[in-house]
Formats: sequence, C-alpha cells, structure tokens
Amino acid sequence: MPTPTIAPLADASPAPEAGASAARKARFWDRIARKYAADPIADMAGYEATLRRVQGLLSAEQDVLEIGCGTGSTALRLAPCTRRLLATDVSANMIAIAREKLAAQPTPQLSFAVADADAPVAGHKACDAVLAFNLLHLVSDLDQALAQVVQALRPGGLLISKTACIAEMNPLIPWLALPLMRAIGKAPHVLCFDGEALQAAIARQGMEIVSVERHGTRGKDIRVFIVARKPA
Repeated sequence: MPTPTIAPLADASPAPEAGASAARKARFWDRIARKYAADPIADMAGYEATLRRVQGLLSAEQDVLEIGCGTGSTALRLAPCTRRLLATDVSANMIAIAREKLAAQPTPQLSFAVADADAPVAGHKACDAVLAFNLLHLVSDLDQALAQVVQALRPGGLLISKTACIAEMNPLIPWLALPLMRAIGKAPHVLCFDGEALQAAIARQGMEIVSVERHGTRGKDIRVFIVARKPA
C-alpha cells in the first residue's frame, strides 16, 4: 500500500494529564470494541443520507483525516472519494477491527492509526478536510479538539461533522441516566451541549459555518450535521 500523505504524529508527547485522559477513553472503547462493531446502525436511512452528503463534499484531489473513526466502516465507504484518507481512533482494539475490514476490502487510499482526537493527530496544514462523526461530544475538551482540527486543515479546508447533542435529549438522560451508567462503566464521558452551542464552539475557532443539517429519519434527531470552513 502506498505511504499515506497524511502521517500521524506518533512522536508527539502529550502532557501527563492528556495521556491519562486518552488512556481512560481507550480502556472504555477497547472493552466494548467487538460489541460496537456488531451493533447494527439504528437509522440506516439517515446514515446513508449523511454518507451521500459527505461524498458530495470530497474529491480525489483531497487529503482527508478522520478522527474518532471507530471500527472504520464509514472510512471504507468514503476513502474512494479522496486522494488519501487517514482514519484514527483512540482505541487500539477499534483500529485492529478496522484493519481487519481493510484487509478484507483493500482500499488503496485508506490507512488507519491509533491517535487521540484531543491531541495533535496530523501535521500543521496537512489536510483538505477533517471528518468527525459521532465524536465531538466524546472528546475531553471541545475547544481544544476543535483547535487541533483547525491546525490540521489547510486554508479553505472543511470540518465535516455529525455530533450527538446530549443537551437536546430528555433532561433525565444527561443528568441522571448517563452519570449512573458512567459510574458502573457502561457509558463513556460525554459533553452536554446543544446544536447552537456546538456551532458557537466551532465559530470560536475562527471557522465559517457553511451548513447545519439533520439527516435523521426516525423521530427527533439530536445528531447535528455541520460543515465549517477554515478561512482561506
């Protein structure tokens, strides 16, 4: 397989507290990786609508980074639309499953690597687009993660994201159910914000919001799809 044009910053040394946070996240997702890979997509029609939308934003001239790629199913669908796609996740077990899928479905544009979305993942101005699907509510520090995205993007590059807005759920879920599940190890740490707060966080990084959409087809859709552009 050709050497990817986007290389993960494997030699970056995170601060001790950042390393501890990444280790906690990795332990949770490592433990559930096989179950996560086997779970069906709840809203397949909404998922396919998102894929079509993203495919329309990508091109064969683009170097693309995906953060929080999970077990790689979406990366496998999108990589043929790019020049190169580096897909990363904090969980080594998730990446191991993703590489199994890649071996079964060789895709020359695609490579996988273990990396934490809260830390620098790719070099400065290395990417034409950064993808973040079902991730931004799971980072430790939203502003820091978005700042890393901006640094990785070339001028005019796109952040393409789809994020669960926990604050838009029934209040009993974020303030009661999730803390209880987290206390017994059944849920990860999550950030609680709504769609407007997420847009404001992206704008704080100097990015232009290009589009805000909802692609769900089953009842209330709390997953907001946002496209934002780094100034040229």
